[in-house]
Amino acid sequence: MKAIIPVAGIGTRLRPHTHTQPKALIPIAGKPILAHITENLIEAGIHEFIFIIGYLGDKIEHYILSHYPGINAKFVIQTTGKGVGHAIWLAKDFIDAKDEILIVFGDTIIDADLKTVLASETSMLGLKKVDDPRMFGVAELDKNGYIVRVIEKPTIPKTNLALVGVYKIKESALLLKALDENVAQKVTTYGEFTLTDALMKMMDQGIKFRSFNVDNWFDCGKKEVLLETNSLLLKKLNYDTAKYMFENTIIIPPVYIGEGCKITNSIIGPNVSIGENAILNYATIKESIIGPYAQIEFAILHRSLIGNDALLKGMSQSLNIGDSTEINFG
Repeated sequence: MKAIIPVAGIGTRLRPHTHTQPKALIPIAGKPILAHITENLIEAGIHEFIFIIGYLGDKIEHYILSHYPGINAKFVIQTTGKGVGHAIWLAKDFIDAKDEILIVFGDTIIDADLKTVLASETSMLGLKKVDDPRMFGVAELDKNGYIVRVIEKPTIPKTNLALVGVYKIKESALLLKALDENVAQKVTTYGEFTLTDALMKMMDQGIKFRSFNVDNWFDCGKKEVLLETNSLLLKKLNYDTAKYMFENTIIIPPVYIGEGCKITNSIIGPNVSIGENAILNYATIKESIIGPYAQIEFAILHRSLIGNDALLKGMSQSLNIGDSTEINFG
């Protein structure tokens, strides 16, 4: 089994953070998005990986090679944003006809029994019911539970079953053939070569696809989803906060604090992730992600995303206020 992880996207919805680092390396709950994905796949038994990189791809390659030296990692460059189908097609030289593959989007974290998925005798697509499926690939099932149709971002969806960005494909040769035909014939949807178009070709040829449900699905493409994912993962991972001993500081779990941090006179938590070597003084932080080497002083932050090496200094006051006095800094 080989895992293919497309991480070539620019991440426009997470600017300005993605001006300087790939979306997949933005930290949540103590480690980058890509680390959560990669470690989940390693735990499921996968050790061969193909990463489709593009924008700031050298940072992704360096991260993977330095943190996971025990895996067999290949890197393929996608120079233009032509869609996920095109990204998978570019990996064809590293996929043998007999290979089974697992495609996982590089900004998608899920809770699912991946070992059962990998052991399935049929191809499988991860599905999740959503309130508004128009922004996703959507699947339609027959009465026996097989997927009979997939369509990318339909204007009028026939179901609310969204494709979550995890695809287990047994017939990899047929998938690559379908992608090859679509690229050669310039078959696109919304201007991109989509994976759903190729999967639909396989279904039309009689290939059976079953679905698997996911308990939690986080499409980490927006700040709000990143913060929600951070909160849920912190609760799940349950880091031991008793070891955090900082001067005149209160820690309210769940919290993750990286190595080398200097924190004084602060209140941290709940649901806060702080990268290594950050400096906080007179800070009140909750429901937030603070990047490595950030410095925050005299500030109150809620539902905030602070990047690496960022500096935030608020206002320090020393007041002597008499009776019946009102002061409004707003």
